[in-house]
Amino acid sequence: MVQSLRIERVHRASSVFPELEPVVDAPAAPRPTAQRNIFSLRRSLPSRRPSLGGIKATTMSFRSMHEHGTLLTKYLEARKSIFIDRLHWQVGEVDGMEFDQYDTPACRWVVLHEFGEIIGGVRLLPTTAECGIYSYMLRDAQRGLLASLPTDVLFFEAPVNPNIWEASRFFITDIVPSARRAVVQQELFRNMTLAAKENGASRLLGIVPAVWSRWSRRLGVGATPIGAKFSIDGTVSQSVLFNIYGHTN
Repeated sequence: MVQSLRIERVHRASSVFPELEPVVDAPAAPRPTAQRNIFSLRRSLPSRRPSLGGIKATTMSFRSMHEHGTLLTKYLEARKSIFIDRLHWQVGEVDGMEFDQYDTPACRWVVLHEFGEIIGGVRLLPTTAECGIYSYMLRDAQRGLLASLPTDVLFFEAPVNPNIWEASRFFITDIVPSARRAVVQQELFRNMTLAAKENGASRLLGIVPAVWSRWSRRLGVGATPIGAKFSIDGTVSQSVLFNIYGHTN
């Protein structure tokens, strides 16, 4: 999963309570009790998400992909540019689109786009999924079905539970400038968790770069390591379990 991390939050207090701001001809400060009440109110107010410009989020399935024109095609083309052209993964490609055995009717694709351009995406798959001999990536790795992943990718037996979904193919495209990447990543994670919750998930598991603890703290994401660190094409990674509740605002 390709990612970069900073969160900028802006308090709403000044717009909700403009009368609390000092007035030029009334310099006296509020009394201590009133001051404490003001600070308490400000801390309790929800923070505003950073400006997203023209970014839109779309969650697609096989049932709904016809409603979104060429969005799925562009999403798979963006995956090819990331995972094949840049990272040189040995995965499936046809007509300039990247895909694998987990892009099935059981999955959901969460896509961020702006003015017709793909800027990020992630794939969600329930741990109850089945397609021939395959189920989901981490379970199949544990069962020895994926040569590119170790069989000890998890500390425990891979779950098969409708409330646990797997996230994979998380990416932000190169057209996103560094100044916006943190905002885009936060928005992608937010929409990923919303889509998972809407499909009945309470937990998400997936493979992330080994520096996950640093960026999860910056995103305010609760995550727990559930496997040993390992290397994929020179990148050190680790399996983690995300608690998605409380991270969709």
